[in-house]
Amino acid sequence: MNKMRSIAGLVLMITPWVLGCRGPVKEENKHTILNPVFTGQEYTIDTSESVVTWKGSMLGGANSHTGFIYISKGALMIRDGQLNGGRAEVDMNTIEDENHGRNNGLVDHLKHPDFFDVKRFPVSSIEITRAAPGMGRDVKITGNLTIKGVTNTVTFPARVEVKDGIVKANSKLVIDRTRWNVLYKSGKFYDLLADQIMADSIEFHIKIVAKGK
Repeated sequence: MNKMRSIAGLVLMITPWVLGCRGPVKEENKHTILNPVFTGQEYTIDTSESVVTWKGSMLGGANSHTGFIYISKGALMIRDGQLNGGRAEVDMNTIEDENHGRNNGLVDHLKHPDFFDVKRFPVSSIEITRAAPGMGRDVKITGNLTIKGVTNTVTFPARVEVKDGIVKANSKLVIDRTRWNVLYKSGKFYDLLADQIMADSIEFHIKIVAKGK
């Protein structure tokens, strides 16, 4: 995925591709919505231009790590120029560090059962169940996020632009990893010294480019 180096500044989960989405990010403790029905025009996600940047750290933000992971397929539904739904799948085997490295101790550990157990759960996904328009291009997205076979509902802000047959979406999603059974060195489940506890929050900056048929 060297072609993604040109957007290395994204950081999952982020950075160059985040256009300043506003509003608090939150997760909702409610039942997931299954089988949403979408209408509108389908725009296929361009996997060569789309990327997620991730960030994790020890408790308090010390010793943080960032990196990338890539969308394998998906589509967005647009109706009357507004995001109406969509779905994306992420290939967990594409996890990279901040230098786009894949063969190192950090990446190997992230793929280990301690974290994402990639051998058993090679695909994560998100399915948009609601997209509520905000000010300008801002949208409040609600969707079902599946990681390690566990599905929870999340709500987060995004900025979406539809122009000349192309959809560009940039968003930031922060999750509590323990809700998806990623428990390694969590202070909620292990009796550890403070400097050994990993933050439960994982931050994703998501850049999506989708094109109409």
